[in-house]
Amino acid sequence: MNKSEISTVTHFVLLGFPGPWKMQIIFYSTIMLIYILTLTGNIAIICAVRWNSRLHTPMYVLLANFSFLEIWYVTSTVPNMLINSISKTNTISFSGCFIQFYFFFSLGTTECFFLSIMAYDRYLAICHPLHYSSLMTGQLCAILVSLCWLIGFLVHSIPIFFFSQLPFCGSNIIDHFFCDLDPLMALSCAPTHIIERVLHSVSSFIIISSMLYTLGSYILVLKTVLQVPSSGGRQKAFSTCGSHLIVVSLFYGTVMVMYVSPTSGNSVVMHKIITLMYSVVTPVLNPFIYSLRNRDMKFALYQILCGMRIIQTS
Repeated sequence: MNKSEISTVTHFVLLGFPGPWKMQIIFYSTIMLIYILTLTGNIAIICAVRWNSRLHTPMYVLLANFSFLEIWYVTSTVPNMLINSISKTNTISFSGCFIQFYFFFSLGTTECFFLSIMAYDRYLAICHPLHYSSLMTGQLCAILVSLCWLIGFLVHSIPIFFFSQLPFCGSNIIDHFFCDLDPLMALSCAPTHIIERVLHSVSSFIIISSMLYTLGSYILVLKTVLQVPSSGGRQKAFSTCGSHLIVVSLFYGTVMVMYVSPTSGNSVVMHKIITLMYSVVTPVLNPFIYSLRNRDMKFALYQILCGMRIIQTS
């Protein structure tokens, strides 16, 4: 193709979930409700940990950081998706598309790391309770949290930067609700094999290794729980670990389908639904699974609500 024939792309068109106007309204309302619940639940957890001194422990510090991560994870895609669902243009600028792509990938990577260290924290607390306070110190917790954020945002930065420098010409239509890897790769008019292989290899390594570590930690936890003599204690631990494993399995299962296993046999609609599961549905479940079922967390939230009521009535 001659340079004179190349029309450089300045923006992209996100098709999202096309359909009749009534279906768009239903979709908009549903996603908006999920988004509000996600923000409310995670902000409540952050406030409870911040304002209750009893929750200034590594476990709850990890939960607060995880909630902060989830807020930005859903915000990287959902607001733009909501606007596009009721808009006639559905456009996103070239730079905006790659910024969204970078933040979504980086936040998703950071989430994998957080799930691993949260599983490690539960492993220490249940399998080594007498040594937990000496092993999981505040300093170690701060180091682990910092590494999660730092590595999560650095690991994809170089390949995504070089990817954004590739020429994009011709079609600018992305049949997705956000700027994802495979749809963007398909629109480049230059060879993308090396960058695509690097991004897929790095993503696969992070997803598989963090998943195996997380599942391994919970397996060790469950083995320890089976040795607990109290049936009530076993039931409580099984309930907690079981709910954690459900969310972990949902997140990793859908992410692996998209970024690890071959997806060419799946339809575009199926790709969108799978992506919707781990990018929108899983974050709204996390506050309820990880924190709001916790007795100390519920007590801290109750204190906050009571304090707000006193302020409003005074």
